[in-house]
Amino acid sequence: MGLSLAHDLARAESTLILPSMANPGTTTSEPARASHVARAELVMRLRAQGIGDVRLLAAIEQVPRDMFLPRRFAAFAYSDRVIPIACGQTASSVQEAADLALAARIMPEHRVLEIGTGSGYLTAILARMTAQVFSVERYRRLVDAATERLLDLDAQNVLLAHADGFLGLSEYAPFDRIIVGGSTDEVPEHLADQLTEGGEMVLPLGKMGAPQKLVRIVRSAEGRSLEEIGSIRIAPLVKGRSRQI
Repeated sequence: MGLSLAHDLARAESTLILPSMANPGTTTSEPARASHVARAELVMRLRAQGIGDVRLLAAIEQVPRDMFLPRRFAAFAYSDRVIPIACGQTASSVQEAADLALAARIMPEHRVLEIGTGSGYLTAILARMTAQVFSVERYRRLVDAATERLLDLDAQNVLLAHADGFLGLSEYAPFDRIIVGGSTDEVPEHLADQLTEGGEMVLPLGKMGAPQKLVRIVRSAEGRSLEEIGSIRIAPLVKGRSRQI
């Protein structure tokens, strides 16, 4: 499947289907070697912090985070910090991205919906771990930038949409997993309804500046259950789709 433009969604200005993610071409340049070493060291730190999911660690080691950040912050790509990106947004720390992916308990056959593409870094990690990734972002500029980066990594199993994350992508539902990349005060019902039976949604609950909990919502024939996984601190999810940027 090559790069193609899908039909416009009712709420989305455009949706891009990106060309399964292949290994990037090897290079012997000094920056490439430095990036590879930094990623290997990052994986060692995450492993020391208790993350043992082999598939997740392999995906993190394969995806160069420096590609997804402004050049002036490239030196901080593999430090565990939040980085400013375009549109007044931030790229979550590697630890936050790893916590969300780990909590989602992703399997290779899953169809995953990500709410909040941001820089596209977590999107690229998810694309390494599962069959199909659908990602929604409210800012057109971030969608365009993430598209370029994912194309550079030859992503073939990702669909990006410029749309309101709170509404999800009902046209492509149901999803086995939904990962919400921003905090909310309560569980977004419209998103939970897009889970398949047995599906799970991971999201941060709580207001910015107040204690937040990372929770897992599981949908079953009997209804939905909520499980607290741990603590997290992440920026809020904003409703609507930006029409200006």
